[in-house]
Amino acid sequence: MPDAPPFVSVKLPAGLVNQAREAAQTMRRSVASQIEYWATLGKALEHAGLTTSDSHALIARQERAVYQVNPPAAQPLSLELDELHGHVMALAKSGALSARAEKAAATNKGKAAQRKPRKAA
Repeated sequence: MPDAPPFVSVKLPAGLVNQAREAAQTMRRSVASQIEYWATLGKALEHAGLTTSDSHALIARQERAVYQVNPPAAQPLSLELDELHGHVMALAKSGALSARAEKAAATNKGKAAQRKPRKAA
């Protein structure tokens, strides 16, 4: 069985791609790199214990917010984001975030190894 290609194509909503394009330009990334960054960040938050209700609240707040590249330093984006940032930073400093990510990766590798390869149609 040949090795899987390093990249695959996926369909994404045009709105998400446009938002990624704007953010990528600011951060000097490609659109693909920006979406990959967001996905990696989302996985890290999920593994850090972000609950479904927390994520729904943050997504809703983000969708309502006006995109602002450089918010004033004295004005926090939101109480929820500040609390989440503090939680993630505490987990990162303690090593718990890394440990959880490594555990999740090992679990996923174990699951992948147990799966039987699908037969081609």
